[in-house]
Amino acid sequence: MEFSISATSRAPRGAEKHGVDYYYLTPEEFRQKVDNQEFLEYEEVYQNCYYGTLRSEVERITAQGKNIVFDVDVVGGLNIKKEFGDQALALFIAPPSIDELHKRLVSRGTDSAEMIEKRIGKAEFEMSFASKFDIVVVNDNLELAKAEAERSIREFLKK
Repeated sequence: MEFSISATSRAPRGAEKHGVDYYYLTPEEFRQKVDNQEFLEYEEVYQNCYYGTLRSEVERITAQGKNIVFDVDVVGGLNIKKEFGDQALALFIAPPSIDELHKRLVSRGTDSAEMIEKRIGKAEFEMSFASKFDIVVVNDNLELAKAEAERSIREFLKK
């Protein structure tokens, strides 16, 4: 298994690196790739702030004979599930509560107060999609959530 590296038009945070954490593109580069149909899925999450999965990334990983793990927002996840159907497992990772998510984002110290509020609003919206996923894992204890996600993935891969 290998994580798919998403593309984004936002600036790197902290020590994030191009081609490792994300493929960093300008909004213009991102829109050009959209026009060229180079994305499996994408979304403009905030104005001029895009996230998406490049088809070339899917091809890179599958050419190695590996299964792909996508870390995408709910719209992207549902679009990938629609594209691949039963060949994909849609796993929704939920925070224990919006209050806890807010505390976690503040304690990271990587976003402005304004961005944290935008992210909280987005999270509230995304949580309304949880029931459309195959499995929901609540991340109230990181080790238990990781174990549950891993168990679900292993069971899916046995099919």
